[in-house]
Amino acid sequence: MLVVCSGDTLFSAGCGRFFEGTPEQMYKALIEILGSLPEETCVFCGHEYTLANLKFAEHVEPDNEDIKNKITWTKMKRAKGEPTVPSTIGEEKKINPFMRVHEASVQNHAGQNDAIATMAFIRREKDSFKG
Repeated sequence: MLVVCSGDTLFSAGCGRFFEGTPEQMYKALIEILGSLPEETCVFCGHEYTLANLKFAEHVEPDNEDIKNKITWTKMKRAKGEPTVPSTIGEEKKINPFMRVHEASVQNHAGQNDAIATMAFIRREKDSFKG
């Protein structure tokens, strides 16, 4: 089994804030480095923020069925007191807007046509999201 401990960089359906980093650095970390890992790589993140992150992901991509299914699954797991971690790199590529910055649906939401500009826009939006 392949495993990555992503700390505060990659969360299930989200990513960390850009406290000292830049959108370019987060793009490199999420898309170029973590995104190049095999799809089945298990992702162990630093916090259980899955449901809150999924609410934002659904805001960005309201028609994404993978996100809707993951919300249902997450609510079921949390109701039983069970964790939603780990996820996988393959799953993150389907549900995580920060790993989907090349997708037209995410770029359209952000009003951008560049992946890094999209990353910057949605991170700023997530910083104040109250979903």
